[in-house]
Amino acid sequence: MPSSDPRPVQIVQVGRHYGTQVHTCIPYDPQSKGGSESTVRIAKADLVPTEANLRGEYDSFAELEQACDQFCVKVNTRRHRETGRVPADALADERARLHVLPSAPHTMALGQTRLVGTDQTVRFGSVRYSTPPGLVDAEVWVRVAGADLVIVADLDALPARPSWAADRRGLVEVARHATSTPGNPRIDLGHYPGHPQDPTGAPRPPRPKARTRDETDFLALGDGATTWLIEASAAGTTRIWAKMADAVALAALVGQARADEALGVAAAAGRFAETDLASIVDHLAAGAPSADLVTVDEAYSAQPGTNTWAGFTTTSQTSRETSR
Repeated sequence: MPSSDPRPVQIVQVGRHYGTQVHTCIPYDPQSKGGSESTVRIAKADLVPTEANLRGEYDSFAELEQACDQFCVKVNTRRHRETGRVPADALADERARLHVLPSAPHTMALGQTRLVGTDQTVRFGSVRYSTPPGLVDAEVWVRVAGADLVIVADLDALPARPSWAADRRGLVEVARHATSTPGNPRIDLGHYPGHPQDPTGAPRPPRPKARTRDETDFLALGDGATTWLIEASAAGTTRIWAKMADAVALAALVGQARADEALGVAAAAGRFAETDLASIVDHLAAGAPSADLVTVDEAYSAQPGTNTWAGFTTTSQTSRETSR
């Protein structure tokens, strides 16, 4: 048989958690729901901007919360009309008869549950929000608080405690993001300490890591060699290992500094052919500046043009017309 209790199951669970009893209004009894109506009336009169109270609009939800705190201080520090006592003073006497609240809030107050994916993000409202490391596959709670999305995790339920939570226990707010719209994820780069992108948002250039002795010798030439390797790889240069070995051999002849400078010039100009590096070394040895280098592209091509075909086309057309 269905239960006759009109109260939602979750509300009953919340009441038991906090040791309170939830009363519902009686049908067709206006006085039993007067408390709720009074709360709404007070909010409209004292907190919500209206023409009557001449209050301007709030710039943020945090400003509204501050206004609520100020209102509570105002009404709890003045004498009550019915009891003749100040509510703040009466609370001090009533605390002796009140039970202690649980240290952890009811999970209903924490919001909806989500699982943290392998990319350290949770999905809420078709938007991904990042979480700190150590929470992958963990269940967390997410809720909207004003203009923010708050993410809470139970650190005691994790199989391994993250390093950033060594001195924290229980339910802890682990992340807070400004709410966003689909297609605009909220990613805090501080949640990815090992990521190649700087936490400040500035992209870091990739740094190649040597895996062989030959690669170590080449990268040891300097920053020019590192830049050359990055640009040559991005350009799809062929026989790149052989050209790296040639650069090391050239450095033994002309010096490491000159070879590294030539590699930097070659990377900036996009010159990755077989003899380009030796040509640049000779160019720099002649005292020519590298500031006027020309980047290899469609505007500066070494291929012969088709201007010579223009005369051929005109001559052929004239010959055909004469034969007619």
